Amino acid sequence: MSLELFTGIGLYKQISQRREEEEQRRSDMEGGESEMTTVSRHHFGDDSDRPDLSISIIENMKEDYGLFVWPCSIVLAEYVWQQRLRFAGASVVELGAGTSLPGLVAAKVGADVTLTDESNRLEVLSNMKSVIELNKLQCNVLGLTWGVWDASIFSLHPKIILGADVLYDAKAFDDLFATVAYLLQNSPGSVFITTYHNRSGHHLIEFLMVKWGLKCVKLLDAFSFMPSSKASGLSGNLQLAEIVLDSEHR
Repeated sequence: MSLELFTGIGLYKQISQRREEEEQRRSDMEGGESEMTTVSRHHFGDDSDRPDLSISIIENMKEDYGLFVWPCSIVLAEYVWQQRLRFAGASVVELGAGTSLPGLVAAKVGADVTLTDESNRLEVLSNMKSVIELNKLQCNVLGLTWGVWDASIFSLHPKIILGADVLYDAKAFDDLFATVAYLLQNSPGSVFITTYHNRSGHHLIEFLMVKWGLKCVKLLDAFSFMPSSKASGLSGNLQLAEIVLDSEHR
């Protein structure tokens, strides 16, 4: 099974569109400093009026990419909810977690969760702690920069690795896949579940999968499992992939 993502010239267009999306969200929040920070609520379950589970997220439209909820996070969080029996009791690490919606859903359904983002993104890491407290959950928060090998990563043995919209900057692919490959090797039988948004033309990156000894075992169109009430608010080519170590390359 092939996993397709954007590279090359599409990267410039994709990042430009991401910036445009950020600026649009900021403009939607104009009207005063107090309005830049808001709390969004995300519900899970068959009955939207009486959801089985709800998560509150502190978002800040003034800050960088890590402080508001992107569509890929909504998709991955829904997948976690639908796969909740698989997550109950599992050790979970979310990479590039930002506002951490998928990881928080995993914690709500009984997973032992560690939320991570770049070590130098102190505002994002602080927001994670506030959101954990807001939702009355217990999660670990860890500064983890992809491709940096320090004590923080050596202590992690996740059964499931989550990553929402972490595949958007081709310059970071090597560091991301190096980190994912190490975590998968550190916990035999583990899986990396990621959602991504093809914002532009894309090309095969099978060479990267081969380089890091990984393979895609499941590839889903997000709209194939999203509830209609949530799908109606999403657009674009959103996909979910499950990635594991390729036993033939061990």
